[in-house]
Amino acid sequence: MNEFEVRPTPDDPRLSRHLEGIDHEGNRVETDVVTERPLTLFLNAREIVTMMTIGDHPDLLAVGFLLNQGMLKADDVITAIDYDEDISTVVVRTERQTNYEEKLKKKVQTSGCAQGTVFGDLMEEFDAIRLSPEARIRTSWLYALTRKINTEPSLYLKAGAIHGCVLCQEDRPLVYMEDVGRHNAIDKIAGYMLMNRVAPGDKIFYTTGRLTSEMVIKCVKMGIPILVSRSGFTAWGVDLARKAGLTLIGRARGKRFLALSGAERIVFDADLSAPEPAEDRRSVRKGSLQDADGMDADGG
Repeated sequence: MNEFEVRPTPDDPRLSRHLEGIDHEGNRVETDVVTERPLTLFLNAREIVTMMTIGDHPDLLAVGFLLNQGMLKADDVITAIDYDEDISTVVVRTERQTNYEEKLKKKVQTSGCAQGTVFGDLMEEFDAIRLSPEARIRTSWLYALTRKINTEPSLYLKAGAIHGCVLCQEDRPLVYMEDVGRHNAIDKIAGYMLMNRVAPGDKIFYTTGRLTSEMVIKCVKMGIPILVSRSGFTAWGVDLARKAGLTLIGRARGKRFLALSGAERIVFDADLSAPEPAEDRRSVRKGSLQDADGMDADGG
């Protein structure tokens, strides 16, 4: 796969609006604000959920959501994905028909922003998953990834109030997705991986959001052995990562990070005495300002 095979499209007029307001001194200002619209998902003839999303990649979001909820299996044959923008509906059709009434009864609200939900047993299949012990992340790759991701044009930099998730390999960002909820962004990547048959064993997953139990569970179920965030951790997220053998790296900014699980996969090969690139310093300052509006940091 090429670097940034899928990248953000901040100039897409459907994804943000230019609005006027006033600042703290009463001055008139203009700013960009991300869109948020409903998307109702059907699996065959059954309505599953209505999600709030920025509206890009509805097909990948639908497939990834169903996959991460256990409603769609990796060996299911998808016969069609029908999206109707006028009525904000996406229908995923499969050869195998399954009754999900019991799963729909077990609706659990998660810690994700924008009211994320998980259906069914959160730990279903979790204990049986074995992540690749051979996977590695070099600190030189980590620093290169954060620099490339933080400086890539995105809605995150344009408007804030959004999360980004990036599928990476070594020092190359491959698929960069954004949405108002980190659960949506990770589901889009899960959908992309399934539809394009992307192997997870040597991949790194980067997110701007907190490292919560939901993020850890989804990353493990996707088979990705390394999860990185510019933000912080929750205790249950760390406990689950240690249980699954997931490498969990948080607070990754510039040349700083903290690993609370799976440190054996980290190869320390970067020269910490080398000057930090100017774009890294700018992105950290930008991130600090963005943290203040709740888009990121430990509360994002």
